[in-house]
Amino acid sequence: MTTAMWFQAIGILLVFLVFVGLMMARKLPTILALPCMAILFAIIAGVPLLSNNPEATTIAKTILASGSMKLSGAIAGLIFGAWFGQILNKVGITKSIIRKAAELAGDKPVLIAILFFITASIIFSAAGGLGMVILVGTIVIPIMLTAGISQFVASIVVLLAVGVGSLFNVSNWAVYVDVLGLSVDKIANYTMVVALPLFVISLIMIVFYIQKDGKGRKAWAMPAATPGDNKKVPAIALISPLVPVLLVFIFKIDIVPAVIIGAIVTILLTWPKRPIHILSSALVEGIQDVAGAMGLMIGIGILLSSVMSPQVSAVISPLIKSVLPGNPLTYILFFTILSPLAIYRGPLNVWGLGSGIAALFVSAGMTPVAAMLALRAVSNVQSVSDPTNSHNVWVADFTKSDINEILKKTLPWTMASVLISVVIGAFLVF
Repeated sequence: MTTAMWFQAIGILLVFLVFVGLMMARKLPTILALPCMAILFAIIAGVPLLSNNPEATTIAKTILASGSMKLSGAIAGLIFGAWFGQILNKVGITKSIIRKAAELAGDKPVLIAILFFITASIIFSAAGGLGMVILVGTIVIPIMLTAGISQFVASIVVLLAVGVGSLFNVSNWAVYVDVLGLSVDKIANYTMVVALPLFVISLIMIVFYIQKDGKGRKAWAMPAATPGDNKKVPAIALISPLVPVLLVFIFKIDIVPAVIIGAIVTILLTWPKRPIHILSSALVEGIQDVAGAMGLMIGIGILLSSVMSPQVSAVISPLIKSVLPGNPLTYILFFTILSPLAIYRGPLNVWGLGSGIAALFVSAGMTPVAAMLALRAVSNVQSVSDPTNSHNVWVADFTKSDINEILKKTLPWTMASVLISVVIGAFLVF
């Protein structure tokens, strides 16, 4: 690297640190920080704003215009996933599944917590987003608290279910398709490597904390009943949330058609009144649910286009190559020790700079599968422990728990799940 490139690299690093600090301090939302970082990276690296040469890389055309469309496939998957989640809610499947789980568990705290964890994981595998977390949480958390489960345990049951469910939620996979160029069936083949350790760790964690400090108050104001609470749903329809997941895993169908088939199956199995209205209103409400995530994906696409531009990549790539794990041991140590960098919108957060870092890892010589496994394993820390997650904030507020206590108590466990996943992954990809 030339002296000028070293100065550019230092400038990009300083910009990155400043923006990460602003995001951690909640002075600047990630949705604005990502495109701002992208533009500043490009300016420092010498990318021109405009050019008469149509083939030239420019801030206006390549980074802003093309970058905003870069994750269009992922955005489509997100929209269809949110649509499916709203359909499950509107026909009464979500509440029916939770009600069945509560009936099976009776008044046994450990069984209640485990069944709700598994049930919520299944629901979140079909539909994510804050809206679905609120819907599920307002039902299961009061039941757990009434059964004598502590506020902390009730909180982590929901958060762990978000973590496990998001790994199987096929609408989330489109990010890895767009960023790393992997096929859906390739992602499906490695999903259990990152999901099974978190699932097992979650069960152990729930039982441990119930035994340790699981005694809570047995009084809680149940949420008011809504008109759809007593909706009768055929038992066979309760398999609906699993339909898109099974189509992707077994039949290797792409994400969007799998979700559409799942929606059609759900409507046919429940046959609600005014099915057309349910389909159309669910789409509108689903888009509203994921509007923030869509904006975030546009910012990620702009940032990706910036860091992958020839000028920025030439400055950053030598630094990335110098820290790139080159064997199983360094791969394991690197991603386990640095996994907390996924929280507070850090550099290993897939919903932040993590996507750009992963793309640079691949361009520097790491295989796309190795990068995908590492990023998905580290995402377990982010999805469960990160206090900047909107679902963490809501759950902590609803249960009157300390969000920083949730971080401190869950982080060692989620890091353990990362360790197990990257150990398995290291021997599969090296």
